[in-house]
Amino acid sequence: MLGAGALTSALVVAAPTSAIGEQAPAPATVVQRTPPETNPLANRTWGVYKGSSDQAWTPYLRASGRKKQLLAKIALAPKAKWYGQWIPTNQVAGKVRDHIANAQAGDPEALVQMTVFRLKPWEEEACKRLPTAKEQKTYTKWIDQFALGIGAAHVALVLQPDGPFALCAPHGSPLPSQLVGYASHVFSALPNTSVYIDAGASDWLRTDPAKALKILLPAGIDTARGFALNSTHYAATSDEVAYGTAVVQALAAAGYADKHFVVNTAANGAPFNGYDYRGPNFDNATTCTKRRQQACVTLGIPPTYDVANPAWGLSATDAANAAAYVDGYLWIGRPWLYMQADPFDPKRALAVARTTPY
Repeated sequence: MLGAGALTSALVVAAPTSAIGEQAPAPATVVQRTPPETNPLANRTWGVYKGSSDQAWTPYLRASGRKKQLLAKIALAPKAKWYGQWIPTNQVAGKVRDHIANAQAGDPEALVQMTVFRLKPWEEEACKRLPTAKEQKTYTKWIDQFALGIGAAHVALVLQPDGPFALCAPHGSPLPSQLVGYASHVFSALPNTSVYIDAGASDWLRTDPAKALKILLPAGIDTARGFALNSTHYAATSDEVAYGTAVVQALAAAGYADKHFVVNTAANGAPFNGYDYRGPNFDNATTCTKRRQQACVTLGIPPTYDVANPAWGLSATDAANAAAYVDGYLWIGRPWLYMQADPFDPKRALAVARTTPY
């Protein structure tokens, strides 16, 4: 998911249509919401889904002793459930409702975390072709059904991880970004959903805010709460806070004020930059074997909205910026899975749980 070689194309932000003449459909109604003055993720319970749709849940239930204690660090943590094209359009609303009901456990004020990874083509394939007319129509219908499933629930929604792949669309087409923008506008119109559009990571974009804006501006940042960083990478939280702050300031200068962001901390307990990594497949990077080991995969800061807590070891500047602009540290990534996707990998799960410094 590093995709460094795929990011050589410049996205033509202003172009209203794609290079093949297709235009992404606009949502029927776009509601311009004023960002809340307070953090929408704070001062509420973060729900934990407890069921078989979480790949870590059943292994946790079946474990015992020390193994169960370690797996509890993963299974009992609030995490962002990923949804994508593997869920049919006619099933997605029901599955979303069921997930929310499970995670809220009877508390309608509890926050549920979700990740939408529905765009097709995406990742390397997105650099080779654009979505067909049929794929565009299917995408928007699926998004509409997902939104129907959320309804009025309190949701933190991360939209389309690996966002920088939008920059390599053929001929600089804005079509993939426009489709993400459709989703951003639909979800942002819901009363209690906070949308964070994926903008890659500090190492992926080489700490260049201009690249993040090329992703975010056509992808619906106008109505979204903000953006997400580090979803599939392992960069340091401090680096993401510094970079995210620069992006917030660049957005404000471009006319998009009051934006905030979230940082994935699921896998950066011993952080490293992607461009320095020399091990096996980056998506399945080497796990730590002991605590205090450096540049390996292990669990980072536990999910929280207490982003400036001294326990996280941030500098005074980073802590102040986190308090001002970061809504939460979320577990969006899934280092306990094979290739961050599927299936559950017991060896990886135990390794990251055993070696985390937190």
